Amino acid sequence: MKIFVTGAAGYIGGSVAEGLKTAGHTIVGLVRSEKDVPLLKARGIDAVVGELDDAEKLTALAQAADAVIHSANADHAGSVITLVTALERSGKPLIHTSGSSIVTDHADGEYAAEVPLAEDDYFEPVPHRRSRVDLNRYVRQAAIEKGVRTIVICPGMIYGAGHGIQPHSDQIPKLIGLSRQNGAGVYFGKGLNVYSNVHIDDLASLYLLVLEKAPGGSFFFAENGYNSFREIAEMIGALPELDGRTVSVPVADIIRQFGESARLGVASNSYVNALNARRLGWQPKGPSLPDWFKVFAQTGAAA
Repeated sequence: MKIFVTGAAGYIGGSVAEGLKTAGHTIVGLVRSEKDVPLLKARGIDAVVGELDDAEKLTALAQAADAVIHSANADHAGSVITLVTALERSGKPLIHTSGSSIVTDHADGEYAAEVPLAEDDYFEPVPHRRSRVDLNRYVRQAAIEKGVRTIVICPGMIYGAGHGIQPHSDQIPKLIGLSRQNGAGVYFGKGLNVYSNVHIDDLASLYLLVLEKAPGGSFFFAENGYNSFREIAEMIGALPELDGRTVSVPVADIIRQFGESARLGVASNSYVNALNARRLGWQPKGPSLPDWFKVFAQTGAAA
């Protein structure tokens, strides 16, 4: 298949593109910078420079492909509408990448969620995530209303070295950097809040499986375990330069420095269960987050 991947120079998109290429597919990737074109070409991926707001370019690339994977921005409604419209009545697959922060709360580190949410469980999103939930719903409904085989994948906290030109994930490197600034593994409030997590290799394998087997309108969480932020702080604190130290950072400091999204990313609960993915046949094989951190502490491999 010829597959159009947005965010092909990014962490998720680059890793998914590599996995699809290894499986024998031809990849065309959308990138934002000219400097990424030769880097992807060297990996056997055709790259096109463009922006998500360029509806004409996105439409042409989507219609020329057999399938589309949108991994560039979970909240860019315009590009999602463009891609759905471009593929209307085609029956082609369109996989949209969201994130498990849709189920976050305002725990602010003070408590842990007790029961994970599965894909079909009801939840009321916090206001800051309402638009993302609505966008996911639009994507799924397009399977019925627009004749596109639309699918949504919602990964938890992702870790491990990416296989594209961007090896680093989002949350873990930022936590490590903040911890090094503070001279100790950081958590927020009491650090009791929990986040489900998934290794990048397992996430990439889910995209391939979903592309092959998932029906239109499907929704998948991606997780293979969970940890509290206090536990993650202890993992980071075990790095040699931090000598086992941990420290609580006030949630108000995070909000003031980095905004509401950061608050939801480090001080909330995002506890989910990937029931649908496992029912489809997904079998995660990557190391758990604690096991991965043990290797990272010794080798400094990309986070």
